[in-house]
Amino acid sequence: MAEFHVRYLDAARQTAERRVQAADVGSVAAALGLSPASLLAVEPVETAPLKARSGRFPRRQFAQQLAVLLRAGIPLLEALQTLQSQDNPPAVAVALTGVIARIQLGESFSAALASQPQAFDALFVAVVEASERSGQVEQALFEQAGYLAWVEQLRGKLVAAAIYPAMLITAGSAVVLFLLLFVVPRFAGLLDGVGGDLPLASRALIAVGAFSGAHPALLLLITAGLVALPVLAWQRGLREALQSRLWQLPLVGPKLHLLSLAQLYRCLAMLLLAGVPIVPALVNARGVAATHLRPALDRATEAVRLGERLSACLQREGLTTPVSLRMLRVGEHSGELGAMLAQAAGFYDEELSRLSDLVTRLINPVLMLLMGLVIGTVVVLMYLPIFQLVDQVQ
Repeated sequence: MAEFHVRYLDAARQTAERRVQAADVGSVAAALGLSPASLLAVEPVETAPLKARSGRFPRRQFAQQLAVLLRAGIPLLEALQTLQSQDNPPAVAVALTGVIARIQLGESFSAALASQPQAFDALFVAVVEASERSGQVEQALFEQAGYLAWVEQLRGKLVAAAIYPAMLITAGSAVVLFLLLFVVPRFAGLLDGVGGDLPLASRALIAVGAFSGAHPALLLLITAGLVALPVLAWQRGLREALQSRLWQLPLVGPKLHLLSLAQLYRCLAMLLLAGVPIVPALVNARGVAATHLRPALDRATEAVRLGERLSACLQREGLTTPVSLRMLRVGEHSGELGAMLAQAAGFYDEELSRLSDLVTRLINPVLMLLMGLVIGTVVVLMYLPIFQLVDQVQ
């Protein structure tokens, strides 16, 4: 539904204005309960500016707003200029200006989008290109917006599930760092003359305390290095190594496999509903598929190219479940493969919610226990020499 600002003649033949939600310009009069002759002016309400996040082009918002404008009957070039006229961030303005310039030169919408790779990926361009051939650009943009909304929602759930563990790790690390910088050095100076009968762990803690008190800046530098090292390792291949192990875990692995299949199904559904043929859809979907699924997807794509059914190929490569396999077969017989893939992906949304809850329930208590053990160990090692000193005095 689009929103329009309407000026019209009311029952008293007086000029009135109001905003109304309608499918397109032709539906405004019916939405107001008036005859079309009573309408004086109908203008679409400008949409909100496209706000980029972390330097990324807001593709979901762009697709949603452009689809609404096209559904309102506004030509493509005028709709793009409407989006450009808003108070957009520089990166968004540059991308829109480049797209509009290409269209004014006579290029197709998909070619204009492809000229801005920093804003529109190959998947987005492929959907628009296929919809241009089928004449369903508006519907394809709605499908693209729906898919990107699902991806953002999934990412939001994962980020929300990671916030509490991150806070636990940060707070625990801060406490340990405070103990090492301020508390342990004072205990080290107090206990330095106790003698050599202290436990090895307590002597090591005293040595750490003495070092921390003498070189606090060096300790902070070492701490920063310990924080930066996992980040660098994550960027240099640790992520792929961990992902290859996670799929093999007995409890989490099957859930992650469902997550990967749901993402693959949603991407394929969007492409097929936009009019992309099955083989190009599989090729484009490879870019969003999980790494461990890509070899199987490549084999399935080659088999489909040779004339085999999609359901049989995906089943042979382990890319289906009993439920999704039945839906795929129904879609092949009814000619609604895209819709069936979308339903199969939606079937696993509840499973993904359970995965998020499961990970949260497992990780949070384990992290609390580990941080408690670390902090408790430091405290016990500090007080153990004091207890021994008291025994010696008695």
